[in-house]
Amino acid sequence: MAPRPFRFGVINESLLAPEAWVAHVRRAEALGYATFLIRDHFVPDFFGDQYAPIAALTAAACATTTLRVGTLVLDNDYRHPALLAKEAATLDALSGGRLELGLGAGWLRAEYERAGLPFDPAGARIDRLAEALAVIKGLWAPEPLTFAGRHYQIAGLAGAPRPAQRPHPPILIGGGQRRMLTLAGREAQIVSILTTSVASGTLVDSLAERSPAAVRQKVGWVRDGAGERFGEVELSLIPTLALGPDRRAATDRLIAERGWAGATREQIWAMPSVLVGDADAIADGLEQRRAEYGFSYYVVSDTQAEAFAPVVARLAGG
Repeated sequence: MAPRPFRFGVINESLLAPEAWVAHVRRAEALGYATFLIRDHFVPDFFGDQYAPIAALTAAACATTTLRVGTLVLDNDYRHPALLAKEAATLDALSGGRLELGLGAGWLRAEYERAGLPFDPAGARIDRLAEALAVIKGLWAPEPLTFAGRHYQIAGLAGAPRPAQRPHPPILIGGGQRRMLTLAGREAQIVSILTTSVASGTLVDSLAERSPAAVRQKVGWVRDGAGERFGEVELSLIPTLALGPDRRAATDRLIAERGWAGATREQIWAMPSVLVGDADAIADGLEQRRAEYGFSYYVVSDTQAEAFAPVVARLAGG
């Protein structure tokens, strides 16, 4: 089987004034990125403030012609799935079929607390996500949906409008542990594998989560969930980038900045989610990682989109 072609996306981490933000989106399209993505947070912890995703992505789609738009990822607990199915279908219809809907179970405890939302155990949040996926897909189907779950009940509701993409817009699920990645393998067209840990309700940058063995295990969980359809699943990462002509120096700076004392350069270079060096070195490394792990869809911060563009120019679509 031929390898899946490379795709590249940018995730919005720049809360610019409206005119500048629209120009920023158009620049991502001009640089050859396939997708423009937004997270889903109320608070600036870790990633900074950002626009509300559905409204902002509608503006991004209106400002571009080929750029796909998506979420990485919406917290399922923040929207009822019937509402989200309608909003997503509307965005897909009005964009001419350019939506990729990314969903997750939620993880940032402080955000729930500041917004006055109950932060349930991970199992309950994942159960809700699994039901929400059934509701959303059901409301994107031709017939009215009746659904009786523990968390959601739908009685003969017909979804309208219909999304432009058939059978529905691609669904991305992000996660890093067994249950989430098994669910993602079963339900999603795109799986974004997390190589940091959010199990404690905050973000922990763990070298153990980034190791080759850990990433192979995560891919294996996706495979377990997908079964025979694993070859249809697009595997994605948000890599840590250390760009520079001197690979050793760039690695040493990264180790110091991240507090990864004790890690060797060779260990860092072997991590699938860490890309270090100049454009040629990184492009070669991505081809090796695709062959070894299956990753073909990489998403970088929009603050690094210009610097990463030579890699996109070399590999996108190939």
